[in-house]
Amino acid sequence: MTTMSRPPADPSAPGPGAKENFRSWLLFGLQDAKGIHQGPGAVSDSHLKKHRWWQVMCLTGVDYFSTLGYQPAIAALAAGVISPLATMVLVAVTLLGALPVYRRVAGESHRGEGSIAMLERLLPRWGGKLFVLVLLGFAATDFMITMTLSAADATAHAIQNPLVPGWMQGQNVPVTLFLLALLGAVFLRGFKEAIGVAVVLVGVYLGLNVVVVVTTIFEVFAQPVAVDNWWLALTTQHGNPLMVVGIALLVFPKLALGLSGFETGVAVMPQIQGRAGDTEDKPVGRIEGARRLLTTAAVIMSAFLITTSFTTVILIPEQDFQPGGPANGRALAYLAHEYLGAGFGTVYDISTIAILWFAGASAMAGLLNLVPRYLPRYGMAPGWARAVRPLVLVFTLVGFLITWLFNADVDAQGGAYATGVLVLMTSAAVAVALSARRRKQRKRTVGFGIIAVVFIYTTVANIFERPEGIRIAAFFIVGIIVISLLSRIRRSFELHATHVHMDRQALEFVSSNLDGPIAIIAHEPLRLSPEAYRDKLTSAIEVSHLPVDYQALFLEVVVDDSSDFETALEVHGVTRHGFHILEVHGPVVANTIASVLLHIRDVTGLMPHIYFRWTEGNPVSNLLRFLAFGEGEIAPVTREVLREAEPDVTKRPWVHVG
Repeated sequence: MTTMSRPPADPSAPGPGAKENFRSWLLFGLQDAKGIHQGPGAVSDSHLKKHRWWQVMCLTGVDYFSTLGYQPAIAALAAGVISPLATMVLVAVTLLGALPVYRRVAGESHRGEGSIAMLERLLPRWGGKLFVLVLLGFAATDFMITMTLSAADATAHAIQNPLVPGWMQGQNVPVTLFLLALLGAVFLRGFKEAIGVAVVLVGVYLGLNVVVVVTTIFEVFAQPVAVDNWWLALTTQHGNPLMVVGIALLVFPKLALGLSGFETGVAVMPQIQGRAGDTEDKPVGRIEGARRLLTTAAVIMSAFLITTSFTTVILIPEQDFQPGGPANGRALAYLAHEYLGAGFGTVYDISTIAILWFAGASAMAGLLNLVPRYLPRYGMAPGWARAVRPLVLVFTLVGFLITWLFNADVDAQGGAYATGVLVLMTSAAVAVALSARRRKQRKRTVGFGIIAVVFIYTTVANIFERPEGIRIAAFFIVGIIVISLLSRIRRSFELHATHVHMDRQALEFVSSNLDGPIAIIAHEPLRLSPEAYRDKLTSAIEVSHLPVDYQALFLEVVVDDSSDFETALEVHGVTRHGFHILEVHGPVVANTIASVLLHIRDVTGLMPHIYFRWTEGNPVSNLLRFLAFGEGEIAPVTREVLREAEPDVTKRPWVHVG
């Protein structure tokens, strides 16, 4: 349509006011379920440019590699002199556990849905939906704490820099809030070309870390006394080697922050460039690229974790890791300043601040993609949840609250972050174990089962060690479940059908009457005997005064999964005992009937009339049956759904009850 095909605007008509302009800006992109602002984890459409796997790895790396900014310090604070051995356990779990699990997830969830979608397919109906909501609560914990923890650590790097003015000392909370507000402002404006930015940030950051690691390794060899002191402390405190290994296994869950990034790795799969012969159902090239991404990222991160765990615990005094110490939350930055000078250290700080801040951007984009992917499809999100900007404001405000509650402390947020990461990884391990069992792959079932047990132990140990993590996760879970169920109730009277299709026989049935109206009798598919149809027809003729020679047309709705919301309806025409029947499967009887009636009206141009009997039972129990099982009091609910869908009463299908 061109501007010439529109009527000219009336110059005297008042323009939209400030309130209307603000509402239009806030809800921009509301009709697009994914939003129009493509963030670092956004799922691109098929016609948009794809990227090489190593470029997308950098997109994952802003989350995964950025943990080097605080992981070595947290490991040293949690494990002390055993930190290198506990880190080796972490690396073993990464390479032998998390990596095989997520390589399988990449093969079975190549559209970027991740392990949550795998479990959703394994657990249908309301139980599956509620389980997904719980996992979304943990995912929200993971992503939100990624934002706040990364911003807090970026603040620590900025304030501890010797070139920063003295008045910023102790201002961790205001600076962190400023970084979160800046992050929200970027997404309110729109965030594109994130991969190009990620490649630069990750390339520079890893290069600087290589310089720091190589330099500190030489310093370790140049200071044999420091190595001897570390070994003496290790053997003195834990003389028995088996005891050292046992303690390392017990301490390992505290280091679980180093496992982050795998869920993001599979979430960004649609960004990976595949082969020429790839199809949407079998994107072999995309899956292969995702597996290369996961493997390469895990190997790089493992190498950095092992080397930095040794150099930091040997070269940095133990007291400097304590809260308020110069190495707390920034061990590698401490070494950069100590051994490479203030100039290089400042460059390292700037690079670390940038990648930590961008890790928050990746987490924000993950939330913006995750919420619209599940909740609107379940009918469990308010209408504005399809727009990006309201969600950005909500997530930013939640980030403010978390920062204030934890006082922008990196160590204090570590438990909540690890809880979210570990629960998601545990769910992924369980999902692939169940998938292997379903496909009768015995060896893989046992292997993935063992990995799942390891992650279950790690998760439980982390929860007991740092219970604040499960508490904040419970806050997110309860919030998501309550908002989702209230939204589902509020949207119960909407049309659920994404589209309606009638087969040839069904079209012939509704087209047999050329004059109209089209009379349709609602019938429950549980009573399929000839007597049931004759009784229903006789009752309709007597009570609703249909013609005695009326050629009956019945409409039957078979409820498959009442927990579904958005569905495509296929209407089939069948003949049973000589009667013409429109048969359709749907999640809710009343809403499905309303959708079919409106479709018949639009296809034939004739007004359909639907005839019901009153439903027996208590109105309250019938309402609960409608909300939970898609049944209940059908007639008045059908009329209400039609009223909501078609405001013009002259165009609304008629509902008769007798």
